[in-house]
Amino acid sequence: MRVLDQRREDGSHVVELLDDADEPIEVVSGFLRFLGARNCSPNTLVSYAYDLRHLWRFFGERGLTWDVFAPAHAIPLLEYLRTVPSRRPRQRMVLTVATVDADGPATKLASTTVNRILAAVSSFYEYAILAGLLDRANPIEKRPDPALQRVSERHRPFMGRASRQRPVRRAVRVKTVQALPRPLDDVQVEALLAELRSVRDRALVLLMLQGGLRPGEALGLHLEDIAYGRRRVVVRHRDDHPKGARSKSRYERVVDLHEPEALATVSAYVMGDRPADAESPLVFLIGGRGARRLEPLGYDGLVRMFARACARAGIREPWVTPHALRHTHATRMWEGGMRELTLQKRLGHASPESTRIYTRVSDPAVVAEYNRALVRNDAPTQGAK
Repeated sequence: MRVLDQRREDGSHVVELLDDADEPIEVVSGFLRFLGARNCSPNTLVSYAYDLRHLWRFFGERGLTWDVFAPAHAIPLLEYLRTVPSRRPRQRMVLTVATVDADGPATKLASTTVNRILAAVSSFYEYAILAGLLDRANPIEKRPDPALQRVSERHRPFMGRASRQRPVRRAVRVKTVQALPRPLDDVQVEALLAELRSVRDRALVLLMLQGGLRPGEALGLHLEDIAYGRRRVVVRHRDDHPKGARSKSRYERVVDLHEPEALATVSAYVMGDRPADAESPLVFLIGGRGARRLEPLGYDGLVRMFARACARAGIREPWVTPHALRHTHATRMWEGGMRELTLQKRLGHASPESTRIYTRVSDPAVVAEYNRALVRNDAPTQGAK
């Protein structure tokens, strides 16, 4: 069983979940087409397909089919997901549990991944009910949850049957540890910048570090999006990147870049290192003389470049990813005095809840306050002597 992710010549994406006979699973195909009709990104479709692959593998082990899956099977599904090994390279700071299976050492799926799979299963069955393929309740039951009322409706499952008057939550889920985003310190930033081998790579990193752009937003920039005179870039939502890079937000935003390095480096790349014969409007392209010359740089290429630079710089923490540069920028802006609402607008967050995670006092700030408290406590004692 595998996921097919194919881009057609007309630019459209085909995402299918194929069974062991390499045939599309029709009900999943219908669900994925529905998501595509709702203008969900190709990456979202691929994510749902991989999540539902876990469900179909569970069906295979238990001798079930999708239309007989019932609430009584939800707990066995949860238990199954808690034992599934994951060999995907860990790119986030999460707690992991080592396990061993027939293919050797692996790690278990993270709690956040398990919850995401359960949410995908719930959304799939909501679709089946909506499409008239299922005439009973969703097997992933939901219960009233007043605490969910504090969460913006934009951040609830797309067919969660929740509202401000009747917030609900899945009855089967895993408790998670909410890890704070870790910023890179100044030493790590300088070491990383020193190990970047090209002007293009340095320009990319500086856009994320000094502008807070997401990796997909930086990769998706067009030449027309950069206003050198006004010292800003415009982040636009597009679906035209051949390798699927795109802005997460569906709203355009202006990002000012008044620190001189980022735009100066982008200008140096565009005027010098960027292939002069390129017809693509995208800023960041593959150069050199290889077969992929003039192709837009994709997320996989960015990750490989970033990982190599980190290795050369001696940075080996698993949480240091391209997205950590955005965390670093956000933390610096908050600690520098930027207001929460302003930071939310700059980062392009739809909900203040996404921004509020940066307002939690960072460890260095705690140490500084602690030292100031010690000084105040010692001052009267020293005066008395």
